Amino acid sequence: MKKLVPIFIILIIAMSACKQGENKEQTGNPFFSEYTTKFKVPPFDIIKAEHFIPAFEKGMETEKEEVEAILSNDKEPTFENTIVAMDNTGEVLTKVSRVFFGLSSANTSPELQEIQMEISPKLAQHSDEIRLDPRYFERVEKVYNNRDNFDLDDEELFILENIYKGLVRNGAALEDEKKEKLKEMNQRLSVLGVEFSQNVLAETNDFVLKISKEEDLAGLPESVINSAAEAASQKGLEGKWIFTTQKPSMLPFLTYSENEKLRKKLYDAYLNRGNNGNDNDNKEIMSEMMELRADRAQLLGYETHSHLVLEPRMAGEPDNVYDLLNTLWKYALPAAKAELGEMQKIADQDGVVIKPSDWWYYAEKLRKQKYDLDDSELRPYFVLENVKQGAFTLANRLYGITFTEIEDIPVPHQEAMAYEVKESNGDHIGVLYMDFHPRESKKQGAWCGSYRSYKIEDGKEVKPVSTMVMNFTRPSGDKPSLI
Repeated sequence: MKKLVPIFIILIIAMSACKQGENKEQTGNPFFSEYTTKFKVPPFDIIKAEHFIPAFEKGMETEKEEVEAILSNDKEPTFENTIVAMDNTGEVLTKVSRVFFGLSSANTSPELQEIQMEISPKLAQHSDEIRLDPRYFERVEKVYNNRDNFDLDDEELFILENIYKGLVRNGAALEDEKKEKLKEMNQRLSVLGVEFSQNVLAETNDFVLKISKEEDLAGLPESVINSAAEAASQKGLEGKWIFTTQKPSMLPFLTYSENEKLRKKLYDAYLNRGNNGNDNDNKEIMSEMMELRADRAQLLGYETHSHLVLEPRMAGEPDNVYDLLNTLWKYALPAAKAELGEMQKIADQDGVVIKPSDWWYYAEKLRKQKYDLDDSELRPYFVLENVKQGAFTLANRLYGITFTEIEDIPVPHQEAMAYEVKESNGDHIGVLYMDFHPRESKKQGAWCGSYRSYKIEDGKEVKPVSTMVMNFTRPSGDKPSLI
């Protein structure tokens, strides 16, 4: 017995040490405590890549416990103890997910990309384990079937119907064997989607059209040339000019460059991203995605993936989409062919048969010929700062709200700007981030997102933190960004 005492003490000390280590880790992870930043925005300045996996794991673990408490509730399912209760789960997971996927879209890195590959199938599995739990569907189905007894308003009825039909559409009513097959498909699709997206970004960043001769810049406006020279300088290519497949760089070149071969080279590089037979090739990924989507749709009882995706949308089914497109083609194609004919007359003078890579160039020439309208002359009237202030002014006149830049606040990227949005009486509405310019760590396109959604919690309003991400041309030297 005396020999057991030291062992017991050692175990206690070891467990205590582990607990202290766990507490230390949680204390050091920004996602495990309430944000103390201004307006309680995410503390981007202290969030590190190493924080995400522990936060995701903790978030999934916590949500499982929250969901289990709801599904094991012996009381009769109601809208409050099922629909509302489930909506209130997963706060930690939502907290870390919003930050991670916001950053991985607008400011990714090799570390974040690696995390995304690791966590995506785990998140898909976590989601399926909740959605496909027969106890969850049973509770929702009971609430749905008894909805007339709960005195629900129109919004609550809409939410309930969409949750119920969404569960059915996504496999909650399948037998167990098919559910397991569905889980495997969803996890694999989650990985393929990440691989596809990362390959496109890599291809976008890998291609550079390098120009060494001034004659190859013929036709380009001075602002475009200056931007290309600055981009080259940043890559250590002094005295040269570079263009990329990022839209703010590519489109001006396709619109104004007189060099037909270079236009085609740049356009083809854009068109063939993920189609170059290299490590970033997406053909096999796309093929597998299409096959899995088709198989999943049939497993869920739908004819095609399109039928599955369109069912909850306004179109309803693929035939309605085709009907709309065919109606549009009826009027759009003759107009496009007529315009192409006019453009080809101009191209004939250059001995060129118009290819897709020539469209922007000759469309600009036709616009100049018919309307004496030069896009490059209009651009100085659309300085980014002026357009932004114009949008703010319009919102102020329509709704009375104001936008005030915040200096001392963490931002998702050093180029992002933060604004406090206020009511006309000065009440705080929320925080808006605006991130304007392209970079290698950002996806192409433009989108809105949220680091925190508006909600009412314990009778108090929780104000949103939103973000607008764009890819407008950068300012160059003393020249402002022009839209």
